[in-house]
Amino acid sequence: MKSETVLIKKFHNKLPKFKDGRINYASSNIAPVVTLVVKHKEEYLLMKRSQKVNTYKGKWGNVGGYIDQLRPAKEIALQELREEIGITEEQISSIKRGNPSEYFDRKINMTWIVFPFLIELEERPEIKLDWEHEEFRWIKPEEIKNFDIVPDIDKYFNYLFY
Repeated sequence: MKSETVLIKKFHNKLPKFKDGRINYASSNIAPVVTLVVKHKEEYLLMKRSQKVNTYKGKWGNVGGYIDQLRPAKEIALQELREEIGITEEQISSIKRGNPSEYFDRKINMTWIVFPFLIELEERPEIKLDWEHEEFRWIKPEEIKNFDIVPDIDKYFNYLFY
């Protein structure tokens, strides 16, 4: 997606970098991110964010991360799957990309530019959580209302991929 590349280049040219070259969004009130809805049959993976993350501690959410490198969002999405839950590309039966959207969170004065993906798995994998999450559940879409979720993620369960 050309506009995605142009967007990331703007951030890359404007913001400071970490030693490894990734874009550091700490001083920015806008950031592009990937969010991954992971599905197995009719259930979706929901994970509780740990107390070690910077935002939304203790809230339930998806696999996700900053688009902090000059790489396509799909590559970043696959990297996040490996890092956060131990899923490899070979375990994925289908990847669908939704339309990007923006969400402004007034509580933290942050605009998220969200690049969503639906990741479908043929078999239910063993989930290996990293430090970003402390527990997980497989849920039906209608059950999401029973969780204290990261703002706006419910829309990805409710309409984006149907």
